[in-house]
Parts: sequence; structure tokens; C-alpha cells
Amino acid sequence: MKTDKLSSLVFTCLLLAGFSGSIQAHTPLFDCFDNNDGTITCEGGFTDGGSAQGIAVRVLDDQGRVLAQGELDERNSVDFDRPTVNFSVVFDAGDSHTITIFGDDIY
Repeated sequence: MKTDKLSSLVFTCLLLAGFSGSIQAHTPLFDCFDNNDGTITCEGGFTDGGSAQGIAVRVLDDQGRVLAQGELDERNSVDFDRPTVNFSVVFDAGDSHTITIFGDDIY
């Protein structure tokens, strides 16, 4: 009986330890907004409240050529001129933390 309770407790602890990485993981957040003045503002962050300052942001054309690039500033944002061609904006925090927003989805 005591062995069953101990085994159950050990199993529960191991199970919780296995999920702790998932619980503490942070997921990137990124969105872009048209300022209606020929510029676009993009903002980023992480679900755990972590700063995205310094994260690379690239504006690419349909062929993947870089039209503009920068980093999120202390406000976790970056501004750029709206391209006149089809484009996408890529937030690249590395380690599977990449988000792409297509120009047609920016309002």
C-alpha cells in the first residue's frame, strides 16, 4: 500500500517535471499595422512577457529578396516604408520562432 502511494507520488512528480518545459516555454507574438501614411509598424513579443528587443525583422519580395530589414527596438516595434510590390514581413527569433505576415494581411 505504501509502495503504491510512493510510486504514484514519484510518477506524478516525474510527469510534472516533464511538462515544466512546456509550461515555461514562450511563444512568439508578431503583428503589423498600416499607419495609413505610407509606413507600416510591426510589433513583437513573447507570450511569457519576454522582450523582443533586438529580434531581426526582414521585409521580403515575392522572390525572397530583402527589401528592408531592421530590429525591434526598446518598444518591441519597428517601422518601415510600405513597399509598392507584393511583400511579406518575417519576424525571426530563431529556434522555430519565426512568423511571416503577408503584405495583403496588413491593414
